[in-house]
Amino acid sequence: MVKRIAFYTLGCKVNQYETEALSSRFAEEGFTVVPPEEEAEAYVINSCTVTAMGDKKTRQILRRFKREHPGAVVALTGCFPQAFPDAAKHLPEADVITGSYNRAALIDCVKKAMATGERVISITPHKRGEAFEKMSSPRFSEHTRAFVKIEDGCDRYCSYCIIPTARGPIRSKALPDLTEELTELAQNGYKEVVLVGINLSSYGKECGLRLADAVEAACGVPGITRVRLGSLEPELLTDKDMDRFAAQDKFCPQFHLSLQSGSSSTLKRMNRHYTPEEYADIVARLRARFENASITTDIMVGFPGETEEEFLQSVEFAKQIGFAKVHVFAYSRREGTRAAGYPDQIPQREKERRSAEMIRQTEETRLAFLQSQVGKTEEVLLETKIAPGIYDGYTKNYTPCRVATASPADFIPSGGQAETPEANLCGQVKCVKITGVSGGRCTAVVSGGAADC
Repeated sequence: MVKRIAFYTLGCKVNQYETEALSSRFAEEGFTVVPPEEEAEAYVINSCTVTAMGDKKTRQILRRFKREHPGAVVALTGCFPQAFPDAAKHLPEADVITGSYNRAALIDCVKKAMATGERVISITPHKRGEAFEKMSSPRFSEHTRAFVKIEDGCDRYCSYCIIPTARGPIRSKALPDLTEELTELAQNGYKEVVLVGINLSSYGKECGLRLADAVEAACGVPGITRVRLGSLEPELLTDKDMDRFAAQDKFCPQFHLSLQSGSSSTLKRMNRHYTPEEYADIVARLRARFENASITTDIMVGFPGETEEEFLQSVEFAKQIGFAKVHVFAYSRREGTRAAGYPDQIPQREKERRSAEMIRQTEETRLAFLQSQVGKTEEVLLETKIAPGIYDGYTKNYTPCRVATASPADFIPSGGQAETPEANLCGQVKCVKITGVSGGRCTAVVSGGAADC
């Protein structure tokens, strides 16, 4: 009998990549992977523990799967049990519990629980010098863009963050393994790849490599036409790194530089390793090298001790930089971190007020960025078909565009009968002229082939 298994993923792109890799491995072992809404013999929850809310969502999903599928094996894996093994062991709904280390062991654990009905707990502690766990996925649920994990672990120890505990030391994917994985993805039709990691800027730190080495290797793979990066710690980028990125035609000039706060005193309490002035200088150096680069970021509000003056400094700094997009979130008290014990915790209502204000202010800079793209001719990777001749996609600097590939009249036959729709263009790169801004994205029309841009 074929066993069905479903996955539910919480958290970051690294988690999503690992779920895709795990589902591929289970498929190789004879399992049929089904959506989490369907009946299955096993359900895997890949957890996130960045915030206390993430833990709460994990527990809620765990209980729901066990309540709705009492006869199934429910497995809990990922960052939550790795960071808080004792708390995870006390969740009775979890039949299998593993962590973020040694993902391959999950298959045998699930098989054992299914065969014996026994509860299986296998959480391997991280250790200094551990190797990067080799994994890959030939396909992704997102059919036009592939995420590839090339780094794991973090050594920054921000005062609010549990990730160094959950993810362990820095380790990096070997360049031959990266090339092999990307070659398979290109053969499967993927044109764009996003290199991701827990602390991506630290790629190669333990083995004498730089992130630029991974970028150059990725850009050298035939069939891959775009290479972009996930979230970066800004202060770890050097001028030489930037120059090496800029030398690659396939490199996408979109930089997600984690900021967290525009206040120097708040950054110091967070144990971030730069000042607002240093951050602004990094942005200026990137913009000097990359024409029409987009800078996106994360900003936290309501960190313990954040005064109104510090909050306003952060708002003004965000406006000064002119981010293309900002992910705003309120500080979440995370047990096991230094900040959890800091005095002057901000009330929830005040954090919500500051979040709303920061979002309002940074939406203005986002609109200004989108408007700055109007009139430009750019390459867009078409990703989602909205209607005949209408697609959503992204430029190289990750500007979202709704693209008209043909006139609506082209789909209205003279006899009034419905014509066969044009071939699905998802996955193709088109040269477009950006014509306006509507609904939080740019509008555009096809102006020629990709070679015309």
